[in-house]
Formats: sequence, C-alpha cells, structure tokens
Amino acid sequence: MSNKDRETPIIVVKKKVIVHGHHGGSWKVAFADFMTAMFALFLVLWLVNQSTDIKSAIAGYFQDPLGRADEFGASIVPGEGAQTQMPRPLAPSQIIDIRIDRLNHLAAQIKAKFANVPALDSILSHVEITVTEEGLRIELLEDSTAMFFQSGSAALSDRGRQLLQILGRELAPENNAMEIEGHTDARPYVSRSGYSNWELSVDRANSARRILTESGVRGDRVAEIKGLADRQPRFPAAPFDPRNRRISMLVLLDRSAPGTPPAARGTPR
Repeated sequence: MSNKDRETPIIVVKKKVIVHGHHGGSWKVAFADFMTAMFALFLVLWLVNQSTDIKSAIAGYFQDPLGRADEFGASIVPGEGAQTQMPRPLAPSQIIDIRIDRLNHLAAQIKAKFANVPALDSILSHVEITVTEEGLRIELLEDSTAMFFQSGSAALSDRGRQLLQILGRELAPENNAMEIEGHTDARPYVSRSGYSNWELSVDRANSARRILTESGVRGDRVAEIKGLADRQPRFPAAPFDPRNRRISMLVLLDRSAPGTPPAARGTPR
C-alpha cells in the first residue's frame, strides 16, 4: 500500500449558529421616533386651538427662550452666531390680552368648581362672574330670603360662607390685587345706635374679605374695601329691590409693565 492510500482525509464541520430572542434594539429607535412624531402632532393640534395672544407668547419664547436678546442679539454666545434676526418682543397690548385670557380661564375654573358642589345649586343663579376692562368681577346678589348674609346683619349664612371659602381657595394662587365692595338697597336700616346702611355695607364687604384671606388669599392683595350703601344700585329704577344688596369682588387686571416689582405696581386701573 502506498503512502498516498494511507493519508487520512481532513473533514471540516461547519455549524450554523441560530440565535433565539430579540434582534437588537433597532425597534426602540423606530418607536422613539414614532412617539416624538405623535407628540409633535398633538402639540400642533393644541396650538391651532389657542388664541392669537397665546400663539404670540409661545412664538416669542422660541425666538428668545433664554430672554437674553438684549445682551447679544439672537445668539446665546456673546460675539458668535447670527445677529441679524432679533427676537420680536410682545407689544404691551398683546401682554394685556394674554392677562385677560388668564382671567377668562380663571372665571371658567371658578364656575366649574361651584357647579361641582351640590349644596350650592340653589344659590348659583345669584352669582355673576364676568370679565370686564377692569378685571374679573364676581358678584353675590342677595334677595328677600337672605341668600348670603343673615337679614340685616354682616354675619354670613352657611351657604355664603361655603361659597366664599371655595372662592378663596381658587383665587389664592393668583397675584392680582383685589377690591371688595358692599352694597345695600335704599330701605333705611332701623337702629337706635345710629347703625345705617353705610356701616352694614362696609361690614359685609369686610366679612367677605375675612373669609377670603382665611381661605388662602394673601392679605396684601386686598387693595380696597368699600361700603357704598345704596349709592350705586344695580337696578336704579327700583331702589328698594332686594337684588341691589350685593357683595362685588373685583380681581383687578394687571396693566403694569412686565418685570415691575409688585410693591411698585400699586392699584392697577
């Protein structure tokens, strides 16, 4: 036998390795892209439904997110970047419009909170909440049944106290100054001590103030308490109408320039 016949053939065995399980993390990247796109879509849909003032405010933020345009133009690094496109600041009228939008939102929030308290259902028709050029006005209108105050007294009824407590909690986070007015009808207040509608109107306004501050409204926000007796009737043609008796609370619209310290604002009008 030759040496060639004695050679042992070399057999090479190749095994195919099958890996079971996930195929890497590429799906995570795709899912993250999808979620980012969905977030952007919802953000756009939200912006479309906002007022022009809110859109202007958001645009102003993205034009100058750090508020440093006064230092070095549109670049956040001094001396670098494009200096040609300056952020467009909001006009004073736009700022006021944004603050009015905030008061409208607050009015809707207060109405919704009152509506969710069944015990107040019988008196909500006597509560008027409106936004005017002066600010957010909230009026509690009395009638012949002593709706919010005990008859001829500055003592609050249980329903009146509960409503003012809720109102105080809703107004507590705000910073706007407030005015509180008390009004009566033209029926003379009978008292041997000389106590009259003037004292009654201011005492009722002060009672309302006390409940508001006990419920969270800062005392320094109350700029003025007024007792006007029957001098500003709601129904001038019917001076004895019990609906002339009311408490009027005004959350003043802040017309000061942005950045003005609260102590320097005074009473905005």
